[in-house]
Amino acid sequence: MSSSTETHPAPPPSHLLTSAASRVGDRLFAGLAQGAGIFVLALMAAIGAFLIMKALPAIQANTANVLTEPEWNPEASPPAFGIAALAWGTLISSLIALVIAVPVAVGVALFISHYAPRRIAATLGYVVDLLAAVPSVVYGLWGAYWLVPRITPLHQWLNDKLGFIPFFSGTVTGARTLFTAGIVLAIMILPIVAAVSREVFLQVPRAHEEAALALGATRWEMIRIAVLPFSRPGVISAAMLGLGRALGETIAVAMVLSIGFNVSLRILEPNGITFASNIALKFSEAGDLGLSALIASGLVLFVITLLVNMSARLVIARRKEFTGAWV
Repeated sequence: MSSSTETHPAPPPSHLLTSAASRVGDRLFAGLAQGAGIFVLALMAAIGAFLIMKALPAIQANTANVLTEPEWNPEASPPAFGIAALAWGTLISSLIALVIAVPVAVGVALFISHYAPRRIAATLGYVVDLLAAVPSVVYGLWGAYWLVPRITPLHQWLNDKLGFIPFFSGTVTGARTLFTAGIVLAIMILPIVAAVSREVFLQVPRAHEEAALALGATRWEMIRIAVLPFSRPGVISAAMLGLGRALGETIAVAMVLSIGFNVSLRILEPNGITFASNIALKFSEAGDLGLSALIASGLVLFVITLLVNMSARLVIARRKEFTGAWV
């Protein structure tokens, strides 16, 4: 047979080669993503194991109930310490921050995404992003030297007008309170919540917004029936992200609070402490048992943070049916 009559197999179509390469890329990406997820889980397990191992000596030597004892004397004889005051101060200051920051942050995000002119919106977006990157010590200095001397009248006003509510009752003797710490934390987490919420609002399908406007809705009605339901899981995630930062904040709270190991509803009285600030203040002067007790308190904070994030995931999972489904 002459060479002119030889047949050669036809090359595979180019789209099949592209498809095969794509499948290899998909498998590689899936493997990397799975490995990254496993690495994060292993890292968290290692952190938890380290905290438990280091906290055990103090927990075994403690003569008080670690959950209900408000005092902190791990190096006394006998040792007696508990996390009641730490947990109370951490949760109250963080909740105050969340109550103040989330509505303001959502308003800022809606203004940037749906109301402000494009040029102003871009500038405001940059400013919000920059505020999210400011170190916490700067907020702490601002709170200690500017806010604290000026916020006592607000404490007194709340005490006079709303003193019948346990949170605002008591005697106002200063401004280094859990309420002031909550305000500083609110200002710290506001840029984070606003930045994430803004990105979520910008992801709302344009067709949803245009359909609402075509039906005669005003801009606010369009936001209420199209934007907010679609964005609800993302806004909840943003709030939980801010709450996570508030729970773990150290320096700013330590600079603003008047330290006191008390469990009291009166947030306008200068007594309070949080997990992170207690660790920061006592770490350098603690002995072996004191360090172990501080690590035990860090273990509790670790568990609280995990529970908060798991709760947020549960809330988001239960609200998936709202996603983009107003029509």
